[in-house]
Amino acid sequence: MFKDLAEATRQSAARATLNGLMTWLGEAGLAAAAGSAGLRAAVDQHAAAIRDALGDPERGPGVIPLAGYATGVRDALIEAEWQLPPTGELDWSKAEWPTLRLIAICSLARDCGHL
Repeated sequence: MFKDLAEATRQSAARATLNGLMTWLGEAGLAAAAGSAGLRAAVDQHAAAIRDALGDPERGPGVIPLAGYATGVRDALIEAEWQLPPTGELDWSKAEWPTLRLIAICSLARDCGHL
């Protein structure tokens, strides 16, 4: 029983992490990608790299590994003191690697049914 509760808690926390990322950046980024073939291609390339890194390139990553990956990217960006301007001020045609990577995480979360 404790094991089931612990797993449910981990999955809930992982979904909360991914939902927060989607709210902060993903919704705006995916909307921009829907209107730009170049941006969409870049996001898709990052998503493929993430799927490969997490070991399931066909089905996509589980919610816990994907949230862990997102947290790792976030922590590395904080350590590097990287800051994203407000999404309303972003030039999506010049999105940097971190922005693309984070949007790709959101894309995978949505496509895999984690949100």
